[in-house]
Amino acid sequence: MFKSRFRVFTTLVLAGAVAAGGALAGRDTALANPYIVVDVKSGQVIEHSDAFRKWYPASLTKLMTAYLAFRALKAGRMTLETPVVMSQRAASAAPSKTFFRAGSQVTLDNALKLLIVKSANDIAIAIAEAVSGSQEAFIAAMNAEAARLGMTSTRFVNPNGLPGKGQYSTARDIALLAVAIKREFPQYSSYFSLEGVDTGKNSYGNYNMLIGRFSGADGMKTGFICASGFNQVSSATRNGRSVVSVVLGEDSLAARTERSAALLQKALTTAGSGVPLARLAPYGDYGADVADISAQICNPQAAKVRSEGRDEAGRMIIKSPYVREMERPPLYSFAGVIPGTEPSPPEPKKAGNAARVTLPAKVAVPVPRPVN
Repeated sequence: MFKSRFRVFTTLVLAGAVAAGGALAGRDTALANPYIVVDVKSGQVIEHSDAFRKWYPASLTKLMTAYLAFRALKAGRMTLETPVVMSQRAASAAPSKTFFRAGSQVTLDNALKLLIVKSANDIAIAIAEAVSGSQEAFIAAMNAEAARLGMTSTRFVNPNGLPGKGQYSTARDIALLAVAIKREFPQYSSYFSLEGVDTGKNSYGNYNMLIGRFSGADGMKTGFICASGFNQVSSATRNGRSVVSVVLGEDSLAARTERSAALLQKALTTAGSGVPLARLAPYGDYGADVADISAQICNPQAAKVRSEGRDEAGRMIIKSPYVREMERPPLYSFAGVIPGTEPSPPEPKKAGNAARVTLPAKVAVPVPRPVN
């Protein structure tokens, strides 16, 4: 039997004790983070908490980047075969990234795969430049689309979600965007449900641990920076009913997976009587500040706890009755560069006769990187 990268740990006690929404009720309310779950067709909000609290979206930002690319396709300004060029600016982006060299080209089709599955920050910039001509023009378009969609508490400053002053959103606003993508562009839904991508040099599994493991899971996007914690937008469809959940600020990949699974399960098995998402009234006295949970997320003790949440083989332990272990290898979709467009690596510089100067030793300081 194939053992997936992630181990799903489910017990009969947990399965018997957790009702459709019981996993949510059992959490310590002092640690409660924003979440919302919505029926896509009706727009009805099934459950929510702190949905108007300003939060760093991290790589959930890439949902808007994909949305603008889809609109460019709809308008006929681009096709899925349109080359997306890796500029020097794009190639210099911080990880997570493809590490394609400047000058490389990928089709928009492959760029979207890498954006959504690999969560590649360099690809996000390249798409922005391809769609709008410059990153600055694209960011303006992102904010214009956010306003048009009614995302009243959202501001974008880059197309990838890397830490940037002034970039924020809310669970409610991100749900509006996710529902818009599901409703307006069902023809592109397959990008969000890919199990992995293969560039021809490297293979990358989807960071969304529900894909292939939760019944009906079909998207959408994950995100992480220290300030945001572990974010996730998830979608699932069963018996013709499609729902979307948004989870912000969890303390691990496992926690965001478990919370997302519980929300989706409840939404898919409960009629609900909530108000439409667009009419959900603001609530909570959160002030103007954006929540920053860096101190709780990126510290040695938190890292130790997360490492203890893995089994002896290093696989994530998921304590949810709704998430099963994948019993086959994930399916990878090709997403490499257009043949012949990747420049050759620069030749190593030859040693010269310059005098050698001994410099003081540098002390390496580990810096947490986004893992999405």
